[in-house]
Formats: sequence, C-alpha cells, structure tokens
Amino acid sequence: MKFIHMADMHFDSPFINLSQKDTLGDLRRLKQRNAFKQIIEYIKENNIEYFFISGDLYENQYIKRSTIEYINNLFKEIPNTKIFIAPGNHDPYIKNSYYNKFDWNKNVTIFNSKITKIETKDADIYGFGFDDFYCKNSGIEELFIDNKDKINILVTHASLDSGENNERNYNPISSNTLKKKGFDYVALGHIHKLDYNTYAEQKIVYPSSPIALGFDEIGEHGIIEGNLKKEELNLKFIKIDDEEFIKKDINVTDILSKEELIEKINDLKIENNQYVEIILVGNRNFEIDKFEILKYILNDRIIKIKDATKIAYDLEKLANESTLRGMFIKEILEKSNNTNISQEEKEIIDKAIEIGLDALE
Repeated sequence: MKFIHMADMHFDSPFINLSQKDTLGDLRRLKQRNAFKQIIEYIKENNIEYFFISGDLYENQYIKRSTIEYINNLFKEIPNTKIFIAPGNHDPYIKNSYYNKFDWNKNVTIFNSKITKIETKDADIYGFGFDDFYCKNSGIEELFIDNKDKINILVTHASLDSGENNERNYNPISSNTLKKKGFDYVALGHIHKLDYNTYAEQKIVYPSSPIALGFDEIGEHGIIEGNLKKEELNLKFIKIDDEEFIKKDINVTDILSKEELIEKINDLKIENNQYVEIILVGNRNFEIDKFEILKYILNDRIIKIKDATKIAYDLEKLANESTLRGMFIKEILEKSNNTNISQEEKEIIDKAIEIGLDALE
C-alpha cells in the first residue's frame, strides 16, 4: 500500500510573532494553500491510496470557513484516496469545530478521542484525535492490536518521549512502549522537525511541517511518502517548502551609529529563497530602535531584527562613582541582579540604564 503522511500545516495561522513586517503573514498563508495543492497533485499523479494527516491541519481559533471549503474541495479531487485525519492540540475535535459541524467529503475519516480502528482491504488503521487543546493520556499505551497478521497503522498527534513538563500536555507517549505494540507504521504529528530513517527499521515517524512556520523551524520541510507491505517499509521524504528561515548575527561593538548599522545590514548577501532574522550582538555604542532600523532595510527578505546587545559601559566601575550617575547605576544594578526577575524585566532595566545614562551625560 502507498501512502502520504503529513502533519502540522496550521492553516490560517496568524503568524503574529513571525515578522515585524505586515505582509509576511498573508504571504505565508498563501504558501500554505499552494503547498497543500502541491501535495494533492502529487497524490493524484502517483495514485496514492492513503493520506494520513496527523493533526494541526488548521488553527481552530483563526480558521475561516472558506479555507475549510478550499481543503475539502481539494479532497474531492482525490476521491479514490482514503483520507484519515487525527486532530491535534491546535485543531481539536470539539463541539463547534469544523471537524464536527462541516460536511466533509465521503473519502475523509476524522478520528476523535475514542481510539478507533478502521478496517480496509490493505490494513487496519487505528487513530486518536484530541478533543481538547490538551491531552495528558490518550490511552494509546494501553492499546493492543487485534490482528497482527494484517498491516497495522496508527495515526495520531503526540509528544514522543516528552521530557519537558509543557510537552506532557500534548499526548505524551513512550517510544519504547509504542515500539512494543507492533505497528507497521506510526504516523505522528506535533513536532515540526523531520524524524525518519534516523535508526534502523524506523516505523515511528514525524514528517515535519509542510512549510516552515518561523525561525525556530530550521531544516527541510515537507511530507513522507511510504510504500508498505507486511515486514517491508520504504519511506521517502518529499520536500515541499522551497523557502527557508535563517538567522544572521551582526556584532555592533565597532559600529558607532545607526546609519552605519543600516549600511552594514543592507550590504548583506541574502538568497531569494531565504527569510532572515538579524540578531544584533555585542556591546552597543548608541541607542538601538530595531523597528526604526527595519524601516530603512532595502531587502524585503530581512523581516525581523532582534536586539541582543549589551550597553558598552563598565557598569561596576560607574557604580563606584560618588556622583548622581554612580548612585543611579548602583541602585539599578541591584534590581538587575535580582534572580527572581524575568528576562523581559531584565531587558526593561537594561534599557532604563541606557536612557538614564544618556540623560545624565
């Protein structure tokens, strides 16, 4: 049997934190639609029999009905392909969700929070879908396969071997326990990083997200194509996203003005398929307003600037001065060195030091 495994498209994501430029969200949403159409075309051209979507197909909070209709109309173009969707934490099967209230095409099966087995001529397809934005125990680890002589596939959205407390809210599953179940393929979603063929006979797979959603998603993005027989699994990664998000550091220690910094950024060599976040590092010699600087950047591929610089002052030395400036620095350093404050509060204090020193010059 031939299948495509996809996860984490996040249709209609607002991309709020992605860019400091207004238009990029719209461009990435168009990219989502084009990517999905590309996947459907591939399924048609290659006569793919099964399509597994392992959660977070869309953003429940932002999804538009028109986008759901767009997705379903594309499903209608592959009527001979059996489509299985396991809702995730961003698109749970809740009362008012489109999974529940929309009339999906007849080739679409949507799993809910009751683990379900769908029998086909080729395989038994097991699935579990979120019914809330969190899931601490799906019951999958207590699941037993009914017929091990058939091909058995599990489709779900899950956090495999979750080490962080936060990740334990998203259907935590032990890989060792899952391997012992005997599934011939486990189609996972949730982690946007590609994980397949990293060890011998790997059957538990994350396909990555079809397109990168931000600067924390480096590497290739796409889908998995599988050709599965009992005791024989062949997998192939198909790259869908031809664009990538990268970060470039600029050290400002030897830069003396805003104008010089802007010139340096504009001189950067950037490929046409790259989106770039500039990370400003080092000791700054002038006040930096990243939003103001971004206005003067000529290359539209530079979409974000992060200020990770420090003030170019010897604050400990200044704090020992018997002056108003020394008293100011001493008091504010005490606040900054408080281990109980957040990183955001520390950044505010650092900015206050800079403004205060400028005023006291």
